[in-house]
Amino acid sequence: MNEDFLRVEAHDCPMSACAAPAGSPCRTGRGRVAAQYHTARFRLVPALAKALNVAVPALRRPGSVWVELPRPPAADAGSASGVRLGYARASTLRQSLDTQLAALAEAGVSRVFSEKVSTRALRRPELERAVALAGELRASGVAVTLVAHEHKRLGRGIELAALAEQLRAADIGLEFLTGELAGSHDPTGIVFTVLAAMSGSEREYIRDRTLEGHETARANGTAIGGAAVTDPAMLSMALHLREQGQSLRAIAAQLVITKGAKKGQHPSPATVMRMLRDHDDRTQHS
Repeated sequence: MNEDFLRVEAHDCPMSACAAPAGSPCRTGRGRVAAQYHTARFRLVPALAKALNVAVPALRRPGSVWVELPRPPAADAGSASGVRLGYARASTLRQSLDTQLAALAEAGVSRVFSEKVSTRALRRPELERAVALAGELRASGVAVTLVAHEHKRLGRGIELAALAEQLRAADIGLEFLTGELAGSHDPTGIVFTVLAAMSGSEREYIRDRTLEGHETARANGTAIGGAAVTDPAMLSMALHLREQGQSLRAIAAQLVITKGAKKGQHPSPATVMRMLRDHDDRTQHS
């Protein structure tokens, strides 16, 4: 779904013939929901300032009798209204999102991002989209709050702490409907402060334990790192492609891992960089 309408509806319509409040679509002189937002309104959004028109989405039922929708709650003194974006997540495909979605709808969120992805997943595309939209809205001067059913839906431990740091840096509020951290949390509040501190301490702990493990492994003559994915043939091809002036990303896309659990996949640009760097170091000291 296109989120442009949320950006537009974060503002009151300045057209005297419309004067739709924040949270509601524009209306025609005959009291119907307009098919497009009025130019004076969508041009309040920097990203849409040069657009020719911005359509009112089907969920607002253009052409139907105009009814004022609930105005987003004010979140700070610097904005006349705020936007509440919801996020729901289930860990498996079998789990239902119904409870979370119902709670978010009752909490009055403007838009819900939902997905079914494991807690162990490295990426959560819908959460990334929610945070990106929240950042864009906040940058345009609109107060924004990210709402989740409970904090575990956003992540655990250092993962949640890292997200809280990202939200605090963008001045985005956070709200949990249930659980240990239930309530609204301002970016300058104690919850953000605690999560940020936890993030820093956990990073330091992980770093120290990793370095200790490396030192112990070296002392015992054990190689550090996972199974190698490079081989002489891959190195030879990479050197040839580098001589042609190709980038690390382009080189990686043309190489194929021939052994191990990643057999058949392309190595990462970072792997190619390390392989070439190690080769250069050996050549320099030989």
